[in-house]
Amino acid sequence: MSNSTARSFLSEACYGEQELDANSALMELDKGLRSGKLGEQCEAVVLFPKLFQKYPFPILINSAFLKLADIFRLGNNFLRLCVLKVTQQSEKHLEKILNVDEFVKRVFSVIHSNDPVARAITLRMLGSLASIIPERKNAHHSIRQSLDSHDNMEVEAAIFAAASFSAQSKDFAAGICNKVSEMIQGSTSVPPRLTDLVKLAQECCYHSNLAVAAHGVIVLSNIVISCPEKDVLQLEQETVLGVESLLMLCSQDSSPSAQAALKTGLTSLVKLLKSRPHLSQSAVEFLLGQLHLSCDSSRVLMCHSLAAIATHLPVLGDGMLGDLVDLYRVASHSSTDKQQELLVSLATVIFVASQSSLSAEVQSVIKEQLENVANGWTVYRIARQASRMGCHEFSSELYQSLRTRVASEHFYFWLNSLREFSQAEQCLSLVTDGDYSGAMSAIAEALRSYQKGIASLTAASTPLSPLTFQCEFIKLRIDTLQALSQLICTCNSLKTSPPPAIATTIALSSGNDLQRCGRIAMQMKVSMDEFRSLAARYADLHQASFDADYATLRNVELQQQSCLLVSHVIEALILDSQTASFQEYGPLGSVQTHSEYERRMMSVFSRVLEEVEGLAKKHPPVSFLHTGCLCDAVIALLKVPLSFQRYFFQKLQSTSIKIALDSKTNEIEQRVEPHNDYFSTQFLLNFSILGTHTVTVEASVVDESGIEWKTGPKTTVSVKSLEDPYSQQLRHQLQQGGAQPAPQRGAYTRF
Repeated sequence: MSNSTARSFLSEACYGEQELDANSALMELDKGLRSGKLGEQCEAVVLFPKLFQKYPFPILINSAFLKLADIFRLGNNFLRLCVLKVTQQSEKHLEKILNVDEFVKRVFSVIHSNDPVARAITLRMLGSLASIIPERKNAHHSIRQSLDSHDNMEVEAAIFAAASFSAQSKDFAAGICNKVSEMIQGSTSVPPRLTDLVKLAQECCYHSNLAVAAHGVIVLSNIVISCPEKDVLQLEQETVLGVESLLMLCSQDSSPSAQAALKTGLTSLVKLLKSRPHLSQSAVEFLLGQLHLSCDSSRVLMCHSLAAIATHLPVLGDGMLGDLVDLYRVASHSSTDKQQELLVSLATVIFVASQSSLSAEVQSVIKEQLENVANGWTVYRIARQASRMGCHEFSSELYQSLRTRVASEHFYFWLNSLREFSQAEQCLSLVTDGDYSGAMSAIAEALRSYQKGIASLTAASTPLSPLTFQCEFIKLRIDTLQALSQLICTCNSLKTSPPPAIATTIALSSGNDLQRCGRIAMQMKVSMDEFRSLAARYADLHQASFDADYATLRNVELQQQSCLLVSHVIEALILDSQTASFQEYGPLGSVQTHSEYERRMMSVFSRVLEEVEGLAKKHPPVSFLHTGCLCDAVIALLKVPLSFQRYFFQKLQSTSIKIALDSKTNEIEQRVEPHNDYFSTQFLLNFSILGTHTVTVEASVVDESGIEWKTGPKTTVSVKSLEDPYSQQLRHQLQQGGAQPAPQRGAYTRF
């Protein structure tokens, strides 16, 4: 009966014969659903799309879907699959379901089944219903749980449901991105599932909500960074396209949400290019082209990213410098904060692109803009960036112009010291290869400027701002330049005082092999010890600079390594060429660098070590080849413009430790963990000798890596050790008895 009824309805729907009304048609199909035969039930289910097409009334559709939900809940997996197909075919009618809660409740009950196939069909059913239940938290939770399933069919269904909900729900899309990233990075599954996961992440990149799109960009870039390069060649390009589309969408919108998404996209792009340098050229060209079309706030962020990329990768060439200068000419037309920030950001990118050698034309363009619209703080920030990038000639002129624009003498002395330091480094940049006398003259001129600068720097110090790091760093720089100058003089002394003819005989008779080199050997030994002492002082400065940023600490390390390099070269060429080893330095060329200055210094280190190693194996010491190689190494180090890093100008953090001392019992040493910036500890000291004692207490900070930083402070307290009454009485009794024991300390000794 039901079979013939279903067929008659199909005939009426298709061929226009005598039609049933909506209720009668639904009742006839309901009879088929309640049939005991599986075939008749399936045939009735698949006829529902025709019913919806013929009678698209909300009441009928609501009743029909509730009946289908019952079949889905009570039927077998084949019936559930049929209901799923009907739901997907009737997607445009889902919004007409009136009792959504009851419908979803009946469908959702199957998710708790022990059958993974039933759970997989339910997940696909939920994904098909995402348009009407986008924010159902129980559905979100079930999808996340199923992504961790060990059944492939259930995981694939969960991926389908996740993709459907991501397109409808902002909260779900933002939360699922990290989960997808974890699954991809730790995936040992078959490639199809991995492809589905990547597609899900890619869909998030093009989400209509900018926050979700930015999150998707983060996930995709992390996937590319973590996976082997050969496995994600296509994904690399798609990730770059996703980032670029997000940047194009956000760069012309100055709203906070768009700027936040733009910043996220740019951060991901910088991380991606550091991991995949071969993508950097096209990405930089895209950013340069987008600069002309963006709003001011977006330009600032994009300039920061360009500077970060170019600092790590030499991708900004002279051809791009012209575009940047043209943009700088028209960049600023007012004195608003964003315009001032844009001037600083663009100038930084130009400094990076010029690689420490600004042409007169570029300098004139920047100066013109600074004179027209820039305030004093903007000029100072640009000068500070020029000092960091090694453009010392330009920074010296800017500091010179700022000296008379400050109201405090401390600021005047500070700017004057910066001008002198820049002039000193500019003198060193004029050194040429092979000109040893010119190098000594340049060092002497630089030392004069440095001495003037250190005097001004000392005058700029205040109790609240003692400039301890700055003074110590400049003192070390002065001592290093003096040591380099003395080394060149020592090398030249080989010409005026060569080893005597009997030097070999003297060396054999005295048992000191260094005597064969004459007096230069002892001078070189003194010079080597001096450079090692400088390296130790740089190490102490590094250890005392707990508040410094990474770039500043790395800069101090490079100065220390340059001193160690010179001492090693002296030992390898002059003092002990037989036992000097170059293996400890390793392949310096393969070390990852984080700035242009570090890249140049590492290049000099590598080149000097190669030359010294080749010379030490071919020629015995000491000859003009050896001293010439030493002088060339000194000049190579001098030609790299010194970079004054951020901590020289500003602190990102400030750590202050205060110690309150009393005369209670204490122990020798303890490590304590501060809570809410406060810590307390006690020490127990034993004073076995009566009298007054001086106790020095010093605090240090130990970071997560176990490195101890000498932050201070160091405090001294005087302690008077007295004899307790019991011991005093005992001593008197012994004295009366004729004994004269030495004073002893007991457990109750007071101090």
